[in-house]
Amino acid sequence: MRFGTLRHPFIAHRRTTVMPRWVRRADRSANRRVNARHDRRALDSGYRRLSRAADHGRLWFVLAGVLVVSGRSRAALRGVASLTVASIIANLIGKKLFGGSRPLLKDIPVGRRLGAYPTSASFPSGHSASAAAFATGVAVEAPLAGAVVAPLAAAVGYSRMHVGAHWLSDVVGGFAIGAGVALLGRVLLPARPSVEGPAPERGERIDLPSSPDGSDTLIFVNPSSGVEVIRTDPRSEIEKELPGARLSELDSDDPPSAVVARALASTSPPRVLGVCGGDGTVSALAAVAREAGLPLLVLPGGTFNHFARAIGADTVEHGIEALRDGRGMRVAVAELSTGEPPVTVLNAGSLGIYPDFVARREGYRDRLGKWLGGVVAAWGVLREAEPIEIELDGESMRVWSVFASVGRNDPQRVATMRRWSVDDDVLDVRVLHARGPRYRAVASLAFGRRTAAVARALHLMPRSSDIERRLVPELTLAVLPQDGSVPVFVHDGELETRLDEDAAGRHEIRFTMVPSDLRVYA
Repeated sequence: MRFGTLRHPFIAHRRTTVMPRWVRRADRSANRRVNARHDRRALDSGYRRLSRAADHGRLWFVLAGVLVVSGRSRAALRGVASLTVASIIANLIGKKLFGGSRPLLKDIPVGRRLGAYPTSASFPSGHSASAAAFATGVAVEAPLAGAVVAPLAAAVGYSRMHVGAHWLSDVVGGFAIGAGVALLGRVLLPARPSVEGPAPERGERIDLPSSPDGSDTLIFVNPSSGVEVIRTDPRSEIEKELPGARLSELDSDDPPSAVVARALASTSPPRVLGVCGGDGTVSALAAVAREAGLPLLVLPGGTFNHFARAIGADTVEHGIEALRDGRGMRVAVAELSTGEPPVTVLNAGSLGIYPDFVARREGYRDRLGKWLGGVVAAWGVLREAEPIEIELDGESMRVWSVFASVGRNDPQRVATMRRWSVDDDVLDVRVLHARGPRYRAVASLAFGRRTAAVARALHLMPRSSDIERRLVPELTLAVLPQDGSVPVFVHDGELETRLDEDAAGRHEIRFTMVPSDLRVYA
């Protein structure tokens, strides 16, 4: 059947009788104007690719994965749920009720045409309904993220006119259905703060030095942490609540270990080492605290703050209260060895598709920013990621990813980023074997329990037989040579690229648990 012909006479009749005459005139006028535009070849190609990327909701599922990785799992869940309902209404109900023929292929400039066009009825646009539903659903839970997604959703709607797949009224109708579904969902299920899983197990309670005003406390502040999120400056709150504390900004030319060594050698050495930053900064200062034998005060100042949340220091205020009361606990950590001196790991480490995503995102970050760079990176991983060859404790295997969590974690997840236990003395390893398609490997990065449940219901998650779990006190990984590329490893959100290479070209990584080796205020 050629594009532009009618699937059934009834479809054309329904559009003619249901749609008012002025709507049909507006449709023809709008499409004439769009088709008369002489856009550059690159722009035509861009709209074609954008339209195809949104086929079957693939673009929005990738964005949902980015939202999950960025800590907005409830926004991702509401966006995907709204998209699913809107798509059903638009494609299975709306098209049956209204129908209608699509624009004629002969009217569409050759450079804009798709390789293949849908044969379903024209009204409403399913792409537009899905786009509006996802963007509105995300905005309900996370307005800033919704504002970022909205222009992309609008571009997808316009692209359907640009390539000649829909009329203006089809796109407007799709937008109305999608936004209406998401807003109705807000009425039925109001937005609320996200709570991911049960509270972590609390470790052994211990007494630590108390300090009402921060005296004898040296606190390192990372000014570059958490710049992608909207929040008040934590430094001003620290200075107000702990006037006696000494604050020091992190300086690459003067590492914290050297600053602490000088402070300990002074006439008034600190009794407490504090840190305000994200997970990578906290893990770096945890290593300094372990070496100096000082308790660590964690004040969340990053984007995710996984470790701070795990010990109950969800806010700067909570951390300060623990310091004033002298309340703390012993925490197990892991040591990562990659040929360099061991690195302290507090949450988890990963090899495979997640480090690939992080490395790509960092490459785009300066030009596109973290969030848009994350979208482009996720799309690149979805299209180009390849399995890696590893040796795990001497056993050769081909995998999509390996995650190692400090302590036992949720058995239902493949990707573990936030630790669930505090004083557990084992590594919880998840190996995703490369037996399934790439899109399922990417979907395995659904960190939220609800988001993962939706992905599983849509048959996007890997099969349970492809996932291997090991509980071990230590782990040795060797990445085998592959196309001359240097593997990357992520621990506590930080990229690790300095992996030593042995004579066989392998890159070895060793993880070892260190039970109850860190004292923290909690």
